[in-house]
Amino acid sequence: MTLRKNILITGASSGLGEGMARRFAAEGRNLALCARRTERLENLAKELEAAHPGIKVVTRTLDVTDHDRVFAVFAEFRAELGSLDRVIVNAGLGKGQPVGKGRFDANRQTLEVNFVAAAAQIEAAAGIFREQGAGHLVVISSFSAIRGLPGNLTAYAASKAGISAFADGTRHELRRKGIKVTDVRPGYIESEMNDRIGRNPLLAKADSGARALVKAIESEPARAYVPAWPWVPLSLVMRAVPGSLLRKFA
Repeated sequence: MTLRKNILITGASSGLGEGMARRFAAEGRNLALCARRTERLENLAKELEAAHPGIKVVTRTLDVTDHDRVFAVFAEFRAELGSLDRVIVNAGLGKGQPVGKGRFDANRQTLEVNFVAAAAQIEAAAGIFREQGAGHLVVISSFSAIRGLPGNLTAYAASKAGISAFADGTRHELRRKGIKVTDVRPGYIESEMNDRIGRNPLLAKADSGARALVKAIESEPARAYVPAWPWVPLSLVMRAVPGSLLRKFA
């Protein structure tokens, strides 16, 4: 297995992005971290470099909906670290509302961040990897990508299904270029985005969830449900469950 030394993570100031950054730092990887919240990002970078002497952590402020800035920041990270070995497209939004309730603004924003902005990140990473002739692209999608869901998850599930399909197509495109592409579909893991879930027996703790994410990413599969239990067997159930019962997942 190729050691991916220099790792870029978007949306790294909190949640799954922060958790993955902490795990990779503990393994001695150099990190390129970006997010909108600059202060939190810089504090995280200082903490990781102090805790793990020898690694390099570089940061940039980035709103992923500024597509030109995405390409510029990725290029800056590559120049600063010398190469990018793995890019984790993690920045996302869970702001959807029921369709037809007058909140197209929220659904549009969810689609723009989770699909269009993620596609921009994939384009930027793939361009760099093509030039390098190597790299590992990781797209953090969602268990919700399996099928359409009602209520507040309609736009969210659609955005994640779309970006998973985009990742699949990218994998086929880049397979012969020495570039790997992994579609990661997390279930419920503690994060700011999942605060609305409340108490749920399926909700993984943040630390164990980050550990499972990093383990899956390091294996570099085409697709991974994380944590594997119970989300791998549930992925089979999800495909077969009658539509009338889908609201239980929303």
